[in-house]
Amino acid sequence: MYCIADARNDYIKKEQLTMKETTIDLIWWITVVDLPALAGLLWMIWRVRGDTESSVDELRDDFHEFKLEVAKTYASQKDMRSIEKRLVEHLLRIESKLDATALKAEGLQARVTSEKG
Repeated sequence: MYCIADARNDYIKKEQLTMKETTIDLIWWITVVDLPALAGLLWMIWRVRGDTESSVDELRDDFHEFKLEVAKTYASQKDMRSIEKRLVEHLLRIESKLDATALKAEGLQARVTSEKG
């Protein structure tokens, strides 16, 4: 006679068999698919990290070289003020000479006009 206990035992055996198959499928999936995929991802991350570090180091070196070049070739503010002062002085002298020349030209024109008239 088939009783409830037998049905329960059959159900438990069936579940254990299904769980065993599922466990085997899960282990197979992890072994065949997940581990190689994770290994590939870790390798890619390691490579990208190394490339990034080398790029950052290269940029840092280029930046330091640029700063050194700027320090060597570009004029300081003190030098620029000195040059500006000299230029302004020269421009003021040129302006005064032009004013003197313009006054002389006006005087000559006035003389020519008065002689004609």
